[in-house]
Amino acid sequence: MVLLHQLSSKKKRTASSPFVSPFPAAKIPKPDQQQTSAPSSTRAAGRNGDALASIDKMASILADAGCTLINPLGPPCLPSDHHKLRAHLNRRFSSSDGGGGSDSSSLRSDFMAGFSSYIDSRQNLQRVLAPSGVRGESLVRNLLLVPAIQQELQSVLLEKLPAYFDENSEQCGTSLSLEDDVARLIINQFRWLDFLVDPKGFTEKLMEVLSISPLRLKKEIIGSLPEIIGDQNNELMVDSLEQLLREDSGITVPVLDAYSNLTLDYMLQDQVITTALSCIRTIEGEQMPYLLRFLLLSATPVNVRRIIQQIREQLKFVGLSSSLASQQSKLKGKFVVDNTEGSILEALRSSLLFKNMLCQEILKELYSLRTPEDFKVIDIWLLVLIYKSGESMQKSVEKILKKKIVDNCMSEVPIDQCICQNKGLVKDYFSSFISLAEYLLASKETKARDFGKHIYTRLFEELDDNYCRQEVLGVLVTHVGSGVSFEVTSALEVLSVLAFKYTRELIPHSSFLNGILDYLEGFGTENLHKVYEVFGQLALSTQSDGSCHGSSIAHELFMIVRKQISHPNMKYKKMGLIGVLKMISCLGEENAFSLTASAGKSDSTEILELLRASLDSCKSVPLLLVLFYDELTAMLESKKLHPGIMDWIGKQLVEFESTFLADLDGGQLPAVETYCGLEGELWMNLDGDASPVCLSILPLVSSSADSTSSLQILPANFLLLSAFERLTSQGSLSGIDALLGCPLHLPCFSYFTAASWQSLSVKQKQTLCLSLYYAANWIRELLNAFCTQVAGQDECTSQAVKEEIVVKLSKRLRNLICLESLLNRSMKQHNLSLPEIHCHAEEPGVLNQSKNTVQKRNKQNEVHCSASPKNKKHKRMSKDSTSSDINGKLRQQTLFDVLKKAGSTATQEATDAEASTPCSKSPTVNSAGEEARTSKEPVITEFSSAAKGLELQRYKFRPLLVQCLSLLTFSKNQESCCSDPSAELPLYLYLLQDLHSKLDYFIPPKQSFSPRCSRSSASFSRMTLREFLNSIRPLFPFVKSHFDTSVSVLKEGDETCKEHWDIHSASAGNPEAASVIPSKYLVSTAVSKEVLKCFSKMINLPDIQMDKSILADLLQAFQPNNIPSNVSSGIQPIPSPGTTEYLYLGAFSFVENVMDIACSCSFALASESLFTLESITASIKALLERWEKNGEKSQLTSMTRLLNVLHQRASTSACKLLRQEWDNGSLENGWKDKGEIVQRMLQIYLDNSDSKANLLDELACSVLPQIQFSSPSEDDDDHGFPSLCNATFLVWYRVLHEANITILNQKVPKVSKAGGAAAAQPEIVEKHLTDLRKSVNVLVSLVNLCRLHDKVNMHSMAVKYGGKFVDSFLKAFDYLEAHFQTHNDLIIKLLMEFQKGTRTIQTLCSEAKGMKQTAVASKIPATKRSMERFLFRVKALLLTTSTGRTCWIGNLKHKDLAGQVVSSQAYAEHQSNDVDDENDDMEMDGDRNEDEEVVAASEEEEVGEAEVEEPEAE
Repeated sequence: MVLLHQLSSKKKRTASSPFVSPFPAAKIPKPDQQQTSAPSSTRAAGRNGDALASIDKMASILADAGCTLINPLGPPCLPSDHHKLRAHLNRRFSSSDGGGGSDSSSLRSDFMAGFSSYIDSRQNLQRVLAPSGVRGESLVRNLLLVPAIQQELQSVLLEKLPAYFDENSEQCGTSLSLEDDVARLIINQFRWLDFLVDPKGFTEKLMEVLSISPLRLKKEIIGSLPEIIGDQNNELMVDSLEQLLREDSGITVPVLDAYSNLTLDYMLQDQVITTALSCIRTIEGEQMPYLLRFLLLSATPVNVRRIIQQIREQLKFVGLSSSLASQQSKLKGKFVVDNTEGSILEALRSSLLFKNMLCQEILKELYSLRTPEDFKVIDIWLLVLIYKSGESMQKSVEKILKKKIVDNCMSEVPIDQCICQNKGLVKDYFSSFISLAEYLLASKETKARDFGKHIYTRLFEELDDNYCRQEVLGVLVTHVGSGVSFEVTSALEVLSVLAFKYTRELIPHSSFLNGILDYLEGFGTENLHKVYEVFGQLALSTQSDGSCHGSSIAHELFMIVRKQISHPNMKYKKMGLIGVLKMISCLGEENAFSLTASAGKSDSTEILELLRASLDSCKSVPLLLVLFYDELTAMLESKKLHPGIMDWIGKQLVEFESTFLADLDGGQLPAVETYCGLEGELWMNLDGDASPVCLSILPLVSSSADSTSSLQILPANFLLLSAFERLTSQGSLSGIDALLGCPLHLPCFSYFTAASWQSLSVKQKQTLCLSLYYAANWIRELLNAFCTQVAGQDECTSQAVKEEIVVKLSKRLRNLICLESLLNRSMKQHNLSLPEIHCHAEEPGVLNQSKNTVQKRNKQNEVHCSASPKNKKHKRMSKDSTSSDINGKLRQQTLFDVLKKAGSTATQEATDAEASTPCSKSPTVNSAGEEARTSKEPVITEFSSAAKGLELQRYKFRPLLVQCLSLLTFSKNQESCCSDPSAELPLYLYLLQDLHSKLDYFIPPKQSFSPRCSRSSASFSRMTLREFLNSIRPLFPFVKSHFDTSVSVLKEGDETCKEHWDIHSASAGNPEAASVIPSKYLVSTAVSKEVLKCFSKMINLPDIQMDKSILADLLQAFQPNNIPSNVSSGIQPIPSPGTTEYLYLGAFSFVENVMDIACSCSFALASESLFTLESITASIKALLERWEKNGEKSQLTSMTRLLNVLHQRASTSACKLLRQEWDNGSLENGWKDKGEIVQRMLQIYLDNSDSKANLLDELACSVLPQIQFSSPSEDDDDHGFPSLCNATFLVWYRVLHEANITILNQKVPKVSKAGGAAAAQPEIVEKHLTDLRKSVNVLVSLVNLCRLHDKVNMHSMAVKYGGKFVDSFLKAFDYLEAHFQTHNDLIIKLLMEFQKGTRTIQTLCSEAKGMKQTAVASKIPATKRSMERFLFRVKALLLTTSTGRTCWIGNLKHKDLAGQVVSSQAYAEHQSNDVDDENDDMEMDGDRNEDEEVVAASEEEEVGEAEVEEPEAE
């Protein structure tokens, strides 16, 4: 029967299209033959005849279609045209004529039964699955493309699949090839089918098989799902894969690949993303890169923020494990990069490069972080990856990183984890880390620079290969050469840390640091210290190791400093001097000496030779010698030097007595001598007849220049002497205590009287001034030295000795006040540039600022100085006198030298008279002096006033150390007739002013500048702010006590014993005729103001706000004795005692009480009290911001309530002062010089008000217009504000303008965010329009005041601020356009009111041009442009709306401020100037009486004939 079947099929093929097989024809053997091609397994199973029959029938059907099933040489032979094959089979299985009389259903059943029986054999199954023919398609694949049998064939194949699950596992670990792996062959048949008859059914069956498949095959199937099923039944597929993923996490990667190749809708995509995000915590490390890449590449604008947040929260990127890190640390610099984390970073990097949106969203997410705990290691890596992705994102990364560091939102912990635990990965991104550190170190913010320094340190510490360390050092050297002071200092600090902590690691790379030596010329003193400290530490370390590097570094250093100290230029000498002393501090310590030799000499010998050479090179330059002594003193106080060096220092101090001191005979001078025609006497003798010696100031000043130079070094020499004495005497100064009370040999005091002073020569006046100058600095150093004996707990000094020292120190402080007061008076009468006796710690920028300030002040007098012959003569004489100055040929430049170079010299009439006095009149002077001495004419000096003449040269004085402030803690009146605390207030005032200057040092120059804080001592400049606050912390209660004393004196008045100051002055040894009259009122006021200023500065220092204990001590010191119960009214709950809120409230109440007292006696103290109240509120606000950033939310609510209450009380206090009636005694000099104070008071009044807009409207529209400049008396103005008068009117006018613009700028963003007409409620829109109307009313009122007052400055401000107001108003114009349809009446009224102000501004511009008012004309162009923009925006608004109205623009007639029409465009006094002043403006009120040609008319009427009626009120 098989043969017949075959013959009939051949006939059919011949009749139709004959099939030509590429293989030889083969006959199908009979069943009883032995050569059957059936599988042996089938024969062994003994299949019955039905199975064979079904196989034969299946084979015959294929044969009819042109396919030969049995091919001995390979797989079944398919016809060349597969489409015809599939079409033929589909027709057979689908038509009713199925052949043999059976229908299509039975034919399909027989075919599938035969096919199923046939593939029971593995060999047959492989044959039908193997590719055949030229196209390489298998028989099964062609059958799957027959729609009629596809579903049944799919079921058959899937049922066969489980039988071959375990084949691959039986191969002993080796994977089968695709030809031998039946399961994979079956799966491959389903890929890329042209169609699926039943996608859902097939998907369900495939998922059933997938659920029981082994992992190997499961991954294969999942990876092929998009190719098998495509985008059909995505929901079922996603749900099934999600279920499989929950059961087995090992298939994560193929599932993600399948998800990636599917086209999913929004809902399914979100489901997939959720599933993937849930796998971050559970997935294995090696699969994490695939998961991250899938998530990031699947990000859309909708879900990108969620994906980034989940990755940051769940990805624990904490670096290598501790065991792996410890193993890698033993590999001597060779690290094995963790492939997992490296792959994760690579996946993140590639994803960021592919989608720029990811970078933007990551930066936004990091920008939103607020606390250091929010930042993680992965955040640092994300920033690094984005930074490396391209230049376009680098600036954004830098800005965000710096902002978070400056705002205390990022700590150093994630950086440490990032660098220390991922050394191998850091190397791959080393350039990015270096670039970020380079940017941070070059920032102006201190916190950012500190962070950059930390990164550099960590990179050098952790990356121990030569390349990385050399790169770090190279970049640091580049920073050093930048020339920017703060950048240079920060880089040197990093090198200093490396030199101390990692000396051995730094030594092999020391050659890279030699480039720093090329930049020494541009370094200040502190940076020079750091440079030599680095090299000195390296030299010390290498010498101790006996390394060859050590001798090289030491030799180079010694050679460099020797060249520098021998250089003729003072600049290089100074550099070498600092280098020598810094090397001695490193190499000359007692425990630092080694047994090695350098060039045949011991270390101590070479160091001593350097010291001698340095001292010899400095002797010709006093300032260098001062620097040498000061640096040596600082070294003695911080280091324990070798005994040999100490002996050498002691020998140098032996000459102090013979140089500066003179013996006395019974406390008196042995003989009366004249010096430069001046007689001398002993001043300020505290020991009386028991004093054995005196300080020879006058003899040294009046002798040769060398002696005068010795006086320049006197304070520094004595400071060194005192430091040496303390070290050698266990902290006691008993060996030199006679110097504290010894008298000063100065010129007779009678020369300072008015009669004697006029008869002195220029040289004698100079001698007098210099004597006072050197005496004052000597006493300053006495205070510096002996205050160490009473400050703190000094066990070496007994209590009785301490009390004696305190008494003498108080007297010396009075001496200092007397000397500086006399010097200030003398310098006002005789211009003199004081020699510098102090090498300052330079603050770059500040010093130049002080010099430039003096230059600008003196340049104003340059024309006047050069106009007269007398001034020219004075210039020549001053030049001659300064050329032979006592400082020598290498004299340091002073401020007056700078002024001369600028071509200006300050002159006075007294100086001109002195210049014409020849020096030959000395005998006459002496005779006049004799007469003056007999008369004892008193010298009246008001020391409580600001010593402006002396203050400009204050930086040349020797500074008082912080220990001197301890004198504030001692309050005891000696030899007083009664208890009068005011007698000591001048002493406290002097110390408080010094404290104020020290506080100014820690404030950035942009916030404040004072000549007294332009330079500071080296010891003070090396003190941090935290150290300074801790040192003055014990002084807070005593400062408060002195403040109470000064306030009580102000309350009592001046009716106290006037002999107290004279008694104390006489006990201090001041000259009897020195009547330095202290005004108790002024002194008490000055003390109170200084205390409040110091309190305001301290309470707003960042360091004190971060240290709660210091802040609490400061606030506790300024608590009132009793806090009234009404003080806490309005604060719920009431703050508990001891809390920060309670302390702030108490301090605020205390200052309020002081202000109430001052209102009756002192305007200056009352205003300063108000400013202190503002400082307290500013401190609370800064503290709240700090707490919010740090996440400290426990006290935020209560502190915010307190701040609101204090704002209201501050505004009330400001209003009280502005309305206060001041008498002539309380208001010094009237209101003429109170402009800045009134301005600040008015700003406090406005800024702290509950309703600033309403208050501003009241002041501008009701109060200010009441001022009448023509009023003969200011008392006629009944407006309730005595502070508003003719002298302060312009201040009020400017402040109100600025406040109005500020309010408008605050309203505009709120209005813009309110939305369009559909989004806003009518009530809210009306409120916004009403607020804008208030601002417009204020502007109109202020501008129209110019019609009443003709001050040019006032007109200039009106034009300037009017233009700014228009610019701000235009930003809200979109809001007006959006709501014009619904609120056109309000908007039109608003614009009509605005028009009144713009007309006045136009008139002001016209008048300014005509009258050539340059102050106003300079503001006109910008204002004109703003008004033109406003004009056309209004025109566009009216033309584009459907209100039936239109805006017409014409030319205004030329009118003046009074409203009178000007007959000509040119003013009478300027007929030659043809001023064309045609001004465009807008009018909507239809008022034809003023002849403006701007009207709003109906579109149907003629221009200028119709008027627009204002909207009727509803």
